[in-house]
Amino acid sequence: MILHNPVSRLLGKNISVGQLAGYSIANFVGLAILLTALQFYRDTTAAENAADDSFVSADYMILSKHVSDLNTFQGKSSGFTDGDIAELRAKSWVEALGVFTPSRFHVNGAVDFGGRGMSTHLFFESIPDEFFDVKPQGWGYNPNDSTAVVPIVISRDYLALYNFGFAASRGLPQLSEQIVGSVPLRLSLSGNGKRVVRTGKIVGFSSRLNTIAVPETFMNWANAEFGDSTEAADVSRLIIRTDDPGNPEIAKYFDEKGIEVSGEKLNQGRAAYFLSIVSAVVIAIGLVICALAFLILMLSISLLLQKNKDKIHDLLMLGYTPRQVAGYYYRLVSLLNGALLVLALVVFVVASHLWKGLFGSLGLSTTGCGVTMLAGFGLMALVTAVNMMAIRRNVKRNFYK
Repeated sequence: MILHNPVSRLLGKNISVGQLAGYSIANFVGLAILLTALQFYRDTTAAENAADDSFVSADYMILSKHVSDLNTFQGKSSGFTDGDIAELRAKSWVEALGVFTPSRFHVNGAVDFGGRGMSTHLFFESIPDEFFDVKPQGWGYNPNDSTAVVPIVISRDYLALYNFGFAASRGLPQLSEQIVGSVPLRLSLSGNGKRVVRTGKIVGFSSRLNTIAVPETFMNWANAEFGDSTEAADVSRLIIRTDDPGNPEIAKYFDEKGIEVSGEKLNQGRAAYFLSIVSAVVIAIGLVICALAFLILMLSISLLLQKNKDKIHDLLMLGYTPRQVAGYYYRLVSLLNGALLVLALVVFVVASHLWKGLFGSLGLSTTGCGVTMLAGFGLMALVTAVNMMAIRRNVKRNFYK
């Protein structure tokens, strides 16, 4: 105990319980807010980096130009010029940019299922492999092998439209992803006076890409073999990867250029940006409260030493050293700060478990509490060290005054 020796009993008589209580409450609240906000920020950041389909993950954006009435009546297509693409690549918030390459030939797909045959006109698009959110096995195509299967990735929304729209209205059976992936497709490719039949297979379902995607090797071969001799002047769609989806400059630039973002990706980016701003503000509030609590403690110690200056001087005359006198205040501050740190750690751990359960139910991953705990220990160690330096300086001044 800190009151077992005569120095402690003598100096402890003038301690203001109210001042220490005020410091304890303020420091506890500030530290608990700070650690909780820091852990929440780390968990939301981990969820954003790990999840492709979550509301906080918006690293990939599919872009297209706004289709105006004037373009429709004039028969003009809305697309990106080479200058538009170069300008986008130069933006600091664009990590990578990919171009959607459309098929410039006729495609007819047919399938026999359950004794019934279905056929329809199709379109294909291709993008660089790095922009896919699924990595199916066997992705690629050898144009020199006429028996090679054409792997296809389609939007998961297309299957949902079939199951809950077309199939329900026509009395057709609903299909799972596994069944769809096991059914071969007869692909009739034609153009330039040529026609071939190839076998296709759906090998994956994308939550990111709203298209029917094929490998670039197949698209390059098919466009060269069956495509129109003249290529489209402009690119119709782009996909970008950004490291800052919530950057307000992105929305401003898109509005100025008449660029539309597929789905709710831009709003999701804004949500992620808003969460980061809120977390930063809460962390700042916690730091301010901790700083105010620190000032309260420093003021309390200064007033306490001022009240005890005569006793401190008497202790000097009795042969006590400044280290012995300051040791009482060292122990007082260390025990008080240690207890407050433990309480703040308990609060932030309990709070983090509450939202970790919610994140888990949403399929979002979180991070551990170790870094936040180390931050709490480091901050409290710094505060305690500064307190001790101030105590030592004040005790020496009163000793030799």
